[in-house]
Amino acid sequence: MLFGTAGTALELGPDEATTLGVGAVRIGLGVAVLWLAIAVSPGRASVWPVVRANWALMAVGGVGVATYTPAFFAAVDRLGVAMGTVIAIGSGPFFAGAFESAWRGVRPSRAWLIGTVITVSGGALLIVAQSAGESAELIRADGMFFALLSGAGYALYSVTSKSTMALGVDSTLALAGPFTAGAVVVAVLAAREPYEWLTTGSGMLMALHLGVVATGIAYLVFGYGLNRLTASTTVTLVLAEPLTAALLAVIVLDESLSALAWVGIAVLLAGLIVVGRNASPDDEPAQST
Repeated sequence: MLFGTAGTALELGPDEATTLGVGAVRIGLGVAVLWLAIAVSPGRASVWPVVRANWALMAVGGVGVATYTPAFFAAVDRLGVAMGTVIAIGSGPFFAGAFESAWRGVRPSRAWLIGTVITVSGGALLIVAQSAGESAELIRADGMFFALLSGAGYALYSVTSKSTMALGVDSTLALAGPFTAGAVVVAVLAAREPYEWLTTGSGMLMALHLGVVATGIAYLVFGYGLNRLTASTTVTLVLAEPLTAALLAVIVLDESLSALAWVGIAVLLAGLIVVGRNASPDDEPAQST
């Protein structure tokens, strides 16, 4: 739900802020929050030995982080916001289920599959309904590729982070390591973006909310859940994001939702309930090192 506050923050922020520039600031501040949480934790002295021992997994997760944000921007540019978002977020849980089955030998349950299909269908209805009347881009093969690549990148980050946690690594450190690698790539890609908006009051508030709340704190909570559930279940439950975004648009931005959008919300909620009620702990949470 914290992830879902990003759209409202962007809408209330300065118009001159670019999507890639905001993304770079957001991920940079988010990384800082994660490392700050690690710095004040009791086991901070053992951080670097743990990173060195698990660098390969964290590097693969970093590839996932470095992939999903730029790929999402590319997909939206080629397919439009609605189609790019539907394919990217809708494919993520299925990639996570496939990766987790192949990588960790954890096969998703039939209840997860049914709940995920329902959840993704509801999310797709909601996004398409909200985008009604907007100009739609033609379906392009390269846009489809980038949207699927974005979903796969997020799933890869989640599954490798879960694998790192299963080895006994603290959940925050398991997320912060690869997230840092990905942040460097995004920062390089956004180096030429304008950042004057950061000097304005609304720009600074937007950056702080996106970086601290919608990224840093959101990933701290995400890591807590990921350490206790399978990656496939966790990635599906994150689809509460478009639901939150839609409700905030009504409550904060005074937007109205069509009947189809409310149907999408109901279907999405039903899917989340199915997944949540049938979720089982992925073994016992490992003792953090």
